[in-house]
Amino acid sequence: MIIIYIVAMTILKYYSYIVIANVILSWLVAFNIINTGNRFVYSVLDFTYRMTEPFLNRIRAFLPNLGAFDISPVILLMLIWIMQMCMEYYIRPII
Repeated sequence: MIIIYIVAMTILKYYSYIVIANVILSWLVAFNIINTGNRFVYSVLDFTYRMTEPFLNRIRAFLPNLGAFDISPVILLMLIWIMQMCMEYYIRPII
């Protein structure tokens, strides 16, 4: 049971890092600081996009249109952090 708890917490932690990396990379591409013509940059951006887009699309379906502002990564990070806090509060004392 403790192994499952540790693996779940680690996955949530690393997934939040991927969401943050996706946001930062998309800003850097939007402001022409990095170029997607670079193969490494493109592959990292593609990896983070493929990892985060399924969850972000589900969140965007419930959000109103805010124009150029996309707050779905913020909501996803908040959901991840809420899940981590609930696991710390409810599951950790049992283990």
